Amino acid sequence: MSTKILAVDTATENCSVALLVGDEVISRCEYAPREHTTKILPMVDTVLAEGGLKLNQLDALAFGRGPGSFTGVRIGIGIAQGLAFGADLPMLGVSTLAAMAQGTYRTHQAEQVLTAIDARMGEVYWGQYQRKANGDWQVIGGEQVIQPESLVSQFEATDSGLWLTAGTGWESYAEPLAQLKVKMEKGTVLYPDSQDMVHLAKYAFARGEAIEAEQASPVYLRDTVTWKKLPGRE
Repeated sequence: MSTKILAVDTATENCSVALLVGDEVISRCEYAPREHTTKILPMVDTVLAEGGLKLNQLDALAFGRGPGSFTGVRIGIGIAQGLAFGADLPMLGVSTLAAMAQGTYRTHQAEQVLTAIDARMGEVYWGQYQRKANGDWQVIGGEQVIQPESLVSQFEATDSGLWLTAGTGWESYAEPLAQLKVKMEKGTVLYPDSQDMVHLAKYAFARGEAIEAEQASPVYLRDTVTWKKLPGRE
């Protein structure tokens, strides 16, 4: 029986939705800053209609859990929770950084990816990823929010071959990040995409990591940000 997962993401300037049915992926993605609330639900309707499915026929609902824009992450998880509550679906949170690593593999066949999202305030959201034999990804050293200069000073030199870059942080902080002691090549992926999130979500679902909708929470990486659940769900 094929796994059916819907993924939604509004954590960055991108707005995207994807439906996984077995090995087939139906997706929509649009660069739409400040238009997420008007774009995301029509995209959901479109991919479900194209897949011939209703929400309550799915196995799980995945969402971009961050890191990313505080407002964007909140919008995405709020919409995802609303859909999941309405259809009584479990949820799967997917890292936006890991999604960009998968996107870089999809577009460049890269198996080692350095991801950096511009976090403002002189910092980047950072993750170093290696692709595993089964197609899933392993993060090295954990995800973090960090100043590029601090990252360069603590980054350990490696002889593990070529790493491709992904994310907006490489453009915003090109000069300091170029000092990393590793063989790098510029990739073309700037934002996470739900078609890559559903790929990661199927591994999480198989591992039994689906949670109840009321347990879904964002990952900001900055400890100073607070999160409120939907009204009545505290």
